[in-house]
Amino acid sequence: MHKERAIRRRRLKRLWQQLGELLRQKPTRDEPLLKLGAAKKEAGRAYSLVEIHLPGADELVNAQTFTFSLNREKPRQVRRREGRYLLRSNLCGEDPAKLWEYYIQLTEVEQAFKELKSDLAVRPIFHQRDDRIEAHIFVAFLAYCLQDTLKQRLRALAPGLTPRAALGKFAAMQMVDVHLPTTDQSMLVLSRYTKPEKEQQLLLQQLRLQLPEQPPPRITSAFSAQTA
Repeated sequence: MHKERAIRRRRLKRLWQQLGELLRQKPTRDEPLLKLGAAKKEAGRAYSLVEIHLPGADELVNAQTFTFSLNREKPRQVRRREGRYLLRSNLCGEDPAKLWEYYIQLTEVEQAFKELKSDLAVRPIFHQRDDRIEAHIFVAFLAYCLQDTLKQRLRALAPGLTPRAALGKFAAMQMVDVHLPTTDQSMLVLSRYTKPEKEQQLLLQQLRLQLPEQPPPRITSAFSAQTA
């Protein structure tokens, strides 16, 4: 109920600001119609809580011809319905609590598909062999499992932070290879990850994660260095 109420207030506040900006701009009559269509789509159901009077075909847009006010009765009706759902199901005789559990599972499945397409950027790949199809599904499922594990860890240790935001903060850290030539024509390779910044270090401490030691140096032969 509190979640829906906060969403309604945020959208209604945004709609009210857009209407005020539209009135201050004093556009022609056709421009408010276009901008009101975009505002209606963004506000959703909150748009019905505001009564808007548009100017006539031969009238100018001003404070007398273009007015908007809050409908006092509709917010009361909406407030009484917030946090309440009507679920329609073909499972007769089931416990209502069980039906609600099924509904929550459905929303989690839809959220999983959404994260696969957005955060993980999984896209269709047309394979010709069954083993490649299975490998593609396995890699996608493994990526989702890792993301969900990160989500649960963030929920317990850093609430309010999403996996996308956490990965975005860690994206600045990079692994680089430093190549140093030696006197015998070999190449000394130092693999090093960049030092975490203050914000990244705080996030690592919050998640109780510790970076591994820097990898040991590697020496390539002269032939390998020339080939590379």
